[in-house]
Amino acid sequence: MTSAMPFGSLTIEFDAHVLEPRPWVLLQSEWAAELLEAAPPGRVLELCTGAGHIGLAAVVDNERELVAVDADPDACEWARRNAEANGLGARVEVRHVRLEDAVGPDESFVLVIADPPWVPRADVGRFPEDPVLAIDGGTDGLDVARACLDTAARALVHGGSLLLQLGNDDQARALDDARFLEVDRRQGERGIVVRLDVASAPD
Repeated sequence: MTSAMPFGSLTIEFDAHVLEPRPWVLLQSEWAAELLEAAPPGRVLELCTGAGHIGLAAVVDNERELVAVDADPDACEWARRNAEANGLGARVEVRHVRLEDAVGPDESFVLVIADPPWVPRADVGRFPEDPVLAIDGGTDGLDVARACLDTAARALVHGGSLLLQLGNDDQARALDDARFLEVDRRQGERGIVVRLDVASAPD
């Protein structure tokens, strides 16, 4: 059965095969839109896009192009449908690929939005209404987040930013990565969003 919900100015459709959009994650979209106001020309990359709502809301009020990536074919289909239904189909490319294949060697992006599953595997059973693929983050909940960091490190232009969704502050501390500098983090109802900028190369 198809469901629909408002998400910012968008209407997002989904079904039981994908994670139901959480209203609190609109803060990630709004933060992305803020950063894009001052960012140089260039595209936006969203990793683990799900139904597409976060990336679509980030670009709906600007002229940026979005590349939305997910390993789940059902998620990719919903992301495409939601892009088209909200008048963004011409500016959105959806890629059904694994994270390691998300970007080509000559591609670059000014902003990466990453929404990986971050529930530790032992806790997945607490959320029977959610598709396992969409919430299982591995033993410590950070397996997919680490893969997102690897992809973002390859994809971002110098001075670019990654907005990464995680479960809590402990996960953010555990994910310390010398390739990135944490600039800020914002607390949501059920998780956090961390801004990581590409670290300057040592002199």
